[in-house]
Amino acid sequence: MRVLVTGGAGFIGSHIVTALRAMGHQAVVLDTAFDTAAAEGTEEGIRGDVRDAEAVGEALRGVEAVCHQAAMVGLGKGFADASAYVSANDLGTAVLLERMADAGVRRLVLAGSMVVYGEGRYVCPDHGVVRPGPRSVSALDSGRFEPPCPRCGAQLAPGLVGEDAPADPRNVYATTKLAQEHLAAAWARATGGRAVSLRYHNVYGDGMPYDTPYAGVASYFRTSLERGEPPRVFEDGAQRRDFIHVADVAAANAVVLEALAGPDQLPWLPAGKLRAYNTGSGEPHTVAEMAHELAAAFGGPEPVITGEYRLGDVRHITASSQRLREELGWRPQVGFTAGMADFAKAPLASPRGA
Repeated sequence: MRVLVTGGAGFIGSHIVTALRAMGHQAVVLDTAFDTAAAEGTEEGIRGDVRDAEAVGEALRGVEAVCHQAAMVGLGKGFADASAYVSANDLGTAVLLERMADAGVRRLVLAGSMVVYGEGRYVCPDHGVVRPGPRSVSALDSGRFEPPCPRCGAQLAPGLVGEDAPADPRNVYATTKLAQEHLAAAWARATGGRAVSLRYHNVYGDGMPYDTPYAGVASYFRTSLERGEPPRVFEDGAQRRDFIHVADVAAANAVVLEALAGPDQLPWLPAGKLRAYNTGSGEPHTVAEMAHELAAAFGGPEPVITGEYRLGDVRHITASSQRLREELGWRPQVGFTAGMADFAKAPLASPRGA
């Protein structure tokens, strides 16, 4: 199968390209950072932006499926870069889908994100499953990081979010990721295509870029350690996340692409539909646990808990990946301790900015 991987020279995209080629597929890269000279004879690709209809059309020649990874990621700089996010993520996706429709390409795997859920799943002892609103500045300033029950103010127990939970994006990046899914669903209905959104959790691993305003928490901590500085853990460090190794994310993309190749392999995904899958390790850990595990594997220094916060962050977000496991047989292979030990020594990539 010939697959176009947008963002295929980036952190996750490059791992997907490697995984596809190891399985005998042809992977074509479209990326603003694709180095034609360096790749000559080893990789097929085009240096171009996903918002460039001409470059996208050229990259789609002979392609049977698209794995769309090109995006501006991370929390960013508040609202100051909202237009940049919308342009890169939503306009870029719209251009890609237009050209796919023209080219008759009807299979799409989208890099989704767990950020579309906002806060995760919470249970109140008196009111059952509830959905707390955004945390207030006054609560965060006073160190009250846990969201209370919106009905009675009681302490809540965090749990796992399923794919059918209501979307509730809490920042610009999350909003654009949800819009990407809506665009892909509209494309599928209009063309009879089939689309899958893999809602990634906190991805880490070799080739992750050094910290920028658009990097993930694992990148921040790893970069601090490399500078000889302690990782700075925001809030009280008890935020729950699901950290998944990039090799497992790449494998999930390859599994889905192969399943899309046959109309009978995904009976629950008929033509004209999009289906979302949470893509996580299934092992929630706190941010402080991750920082300590990474620092220990690196050889110190020990993390510090700062009490600082970012207003766009959510408290707990861990989701069930049971659907992906049951329907496609995918299983993560890299455990938390082994993955952090590997990441502590793995090379990081130079930041690419937006």
